[in-house]
Amino acid sequence: MRYFGGAGKLEQYEKIRQGEKGAWVSIGAYIVLSSLKLINGYLFLSSALLADGFNNLTDIVASLAVLIGLRISQKPPDKDHPYGHFRAETIAALIASFIMATVGIQVLITAVSSLFSGKEEAPGMVTFWVAIGAAICMYGVYMYNNRLARQIDNHALMAAAKDNLSDALVSTGAAVGILGARMGLPWLDAAAAVVVGIIICKTAWDIFYSSTHALTDGFDAGRLMSLRSSIERVQGVRTIADIKARVHGSNVLVDVIVQVDPKMTLIESHRICDEIERKMEKKHNIMSVHVHVEPYMEDHKSLKAT
Repeated sequence: MRYFGGAGKLEQYEKIRQGEKGAWVSIGAYIVLSSLKLINGYLFLSSALLADGFNNLTDIVASLAVLIGLRISQKPPDKDHPYGHFRAETIAALIASFIMATVGIQVLITAVSSLFSGKEEAPGMVTFWVAIGAAICMYGVYMYNNRLARQIDNHALMAAAKDNLSDALVSTGAAVGILGARMGLPWLDAAAAVVVGIIICKTAWDIFYSSTHALTDGFDAGRLMSLRSSIERVQGVRTIADIKARVHGSNVLVDVIVQVDPKMTLIESHRICDEIERKMEKKHNIMSVHVHVEPYMEDHKSLKAT
């Protein structure tokens, strides 16, 4: 028996539409901040601020990818996609990770070259204030997206919120490097640019790993055990023969084989399936559960043991 809650699915699509607001907020902030950082970093000779500006350019692409993924995810199931199109956001994130890695490597190459070039020019003080203002702005965007992501339980938007927070930290690091360069340590500006490049590459790797893990049907073993424990406590379930789960966008699909009393009627076993579905939705926010019921045979279990 397969259960896909109709009302739950409609609610899920509505949540995805709400998630678009967070993506648009990020895109708007990144466009403004990347422009300010690149212009001022070029005019006032700050490698750290330039690197931070290029970081925000990749974030624009990543946010656009999330937005496109969210749009495609809203398409209803069809004959070619019976589970829906929720994985579109995961594919979009994977593409964004490649773009971020490319920019991160380029930032590292430029920053390292600047670090060993021996240039002694200190960046202008305006670059420090731009970096501080950007850090405050991105922390505000993080707070907004983090709150929205928790309200709608959207993994893609939560990942974007974490990226917003890392951007706030990157801008803070750039400000420290700029201030150090202004205080007589010019190499600190280039060193901060190297750190920014490393953070971009690390963020790209994290997004790449989580995306490929989801696309290859990887699932957290600890969370699977939690799902198993909840199902085992459903009244009437003797044991669980098998349980699998996979991530589908921001959703989780569960396949479980439960064994029940062989004397149980079809209506009673159907009640157990309904209870499993309700428990998965209420406790774990899982809308899609495929439950297969088998008779619990003590004799067969004993024969296998021997």
